[in-house]
Amino acid sequence: MIADFRLRKRTTGVFAWSAWDAIAVLAACLHLAFVVWLVVGFAGRPWWGNLICGVIYAIAISWNINSVAHNFLHTPYFRWRPLNYVFSLLESVAIGFSQTFYTYVHLRHHEGNSDRPDANGQTRDWLSIYRRGRDGGPENVWSYVFLGFFREGGGSIHTALKARRPFDAMWGRVEIACVALFVGGMALVDWRAVVFLLPFYYLGDCLSQLNGYYEHFRGDPDAPIAWGVSTYAPLYNLTWFNNGHHAEHHFRPGVHWTQLPHLRRAIAEDQQRAGVHVIETAHAFGFLARANRAAEHAP
Repeated sequence: MIADFRLRKRTTGVFAWSAWDAIAVLAACLHLAFVVWLVVGFAGRPWWGNLICGVIYAIAISWNINSVAHNFLHTPYFRWRPLNYVFSLLESVAIGFSQTFYTYVHLRHHEGNSDRPDANGQTRDWLSIYRRGRDGGPENVWSYVFLGFFREGGGSIHTALKARRPFDAMWGRVEIACVALFVGGMALVDWRAVVFLLPFYYLGDCLSQLNGYYEHFRGDPDAPIAWGVSTYAPLYNLTWFNNGHHAEHHFRPGVHWTQLPHLRRAIAEDQQRAGVHVIETAHAFGFLARANRAAEHAP
């Protein structure tokens, strides 16, 4: 029997699960401050400086989505519920779309776990790499990455969420409105900076799609312990709040990010027997991973 590594909810203090979440909250605030700094200082930087900042901005979007925002939606950081809604709003402004809508889509992802299409060609998981694949295989990585931004729009997400949680559907629209107001405010500061950052915003979403693709490429949609693909690259897990432990996360999504390494050690033998796919690179570099290239050439 596998031990339950879920933390007990705290009854005192600000944070619901762990004081370590303060680091994630601080990181989110710094991300938002960085975006403001990008726009305010745009005119005073050389073109190459803004280009570097744009690339960092794109990486920061993917980093936030797959670390801070991702862990928050599974284990909301604060004991006081209204504070979680405030943080969700802050995150929405930082990443440029509704954290609440992201939560809904991602929880559907965990309902389907990158499932293959059913008899009607549908997947429960809107993000499944098999959703638009052929002959039972995954979709080509590059179409998944570059077209994902234009799929499953906010309107369909709002309609689906409203049927389940009307307040959250409304809050998601509030978050989108605040994002629009923030962008408008930044445009008043320097509209050229906002226009300049638009392609980097798209690039950031593409990087997030790339990350998500290799979190499941060569995973096993039919084996819960092998639904995800893990990487134990130390720097990646340190800076992305243990996102590398993705097989473990899908196996037990309620486990707090600080406990995932402990869960890994507890189920290591079961994972090995199930053939959990492990790569040596960060997920976003999965196309370079030796384990993926070896699998492609396997008979």
